Amino acid sequence: MPVIHITSLSHPGVEIFSTLTEAQLCDRRLVEKDLFIAESGKVINTAIDAGYRPFALLTEERHLDGIAAQVVERVGDIPVYAGSHELLKELTGFPMTRCILCAMYRPQLPTIAEVLKDAHRIVVIDSVTNTTNIGAIFRSAVALGVDAVLLTRTTCDPLNRRAVRVSMGTVFQAPWTWLDGTISTLHDYGFKTAAMALTDQSIPLDSPILKTEDRLALVMGTEGDGLSHEAIAEADYVVRIPMKNNVDSLNVAAAAAVAFWELRRQ
Repeated sequence: MPVIHITSLSHPGVEIFSTLTEAQLCDRRLVEKDLFIAESGKVINTAIDAGYRPFALLTEERHLDGIAAQVVERVGDIPVYAGSHELLKELTGFPMTRCILCAMYRPQLPTIAEVLKDAHRIVVIDSVTNTTNIGAIFRSAVALGVDAVLLTRTTCDPLNRRAVRVSMGTVFQAPWTWLDGTISTLHDYGFKTAAMALTDQSIPLDSPILKTEDRLALVMGTEGDGLSHEAIAEADYVVRIPMKNNVDSLNVAAAAAVAFWELRRQ
């Protein structure tokens, strides 16, 4: 499809990209169309490689013959909107430092059984609402060999624009879905659960018993309140990262990366 050069915020079709705040994935226009927003050429290419389908593209005019050209060639017969830097900044509500936005169709998520079929190391993200942390956990999970990601419904959407960007597109590479039951339901799939929490019963992350488990689910909670008492009580293990100098905890994304590395399958 030919590039559509826009000069107005009211141009038909561009409303899907307008006012992309942190709550943009709750926008009824996106939800009704089952869409999400991917940002930057690298992330959009990763999504396409993973089978995600583009809906519409937005870029600055000055990048059409540069860094946006390869993405424009790949998205197929969809609307490609281009405008000035200032117009796009006003349209989206933020400076487009990554130059390209792509509205993409949401996939049909797999079932838990499908996600866990061949998995041995997984992470359950429970009630983490910071989009940056979600993106960072996905990136570490893919990089360090975690087989799948489950998220409770009180966790923010991993297809949030910022989460996708921070993940560098790894959210498209990791098998993931929502966990509607309690973590104890993972026993039905042969998993033992390890809750990352500071309690009197916590065992160190490098405890040899953890590495003997063939199928292990790490449960990570929000760094403010941590995991709920119920989640901790349901877990087979409660695990802490040994620390020095009176530091009691790490950011949840940093803690996840440490745990993924230590408990990677040998």
